[in-house]
Amino acid sequence: MPKQTLAVLPQSFSIHSMDPDDGIPASVLACSRFFIGRTPEELSIVVPSDVEVASLDSDTNWRALEIIGPFHLSMVGIMAQIGAVLAKAKVSIFVVSTFDTDFF
Repeated sequence: MPKQTLAVLPQSFSIHSMDPDDGIPASVLACSRFFIGRTPEELSIVVPSDVEVASLDSDTNWRALEIIGPFHLSMVGIMAQIGAVLAKAKVSIFVVSTFDTDFF
């Protein structure tokens, strides 16, 4: 697998846990970069830390590494390879993905 190029995003991020029936706050939709995941048990939102979100719980001050893409969805092992390096350095990860790339 070729070497991957990572970019450190300049802002810090917060991960919010909300009730699955909550709506998406307008402050989130106004952001230039955000991630949303919903299951029957939870709504999770990742936004820059300066964005206010009324949530049940949150974890703040995460930094994000963007894998410079785009990558074809059939490529395998990218997250495992980078995750192993970060685990060896004892760095916790939270991964979100788009169609073209991944963010750690």
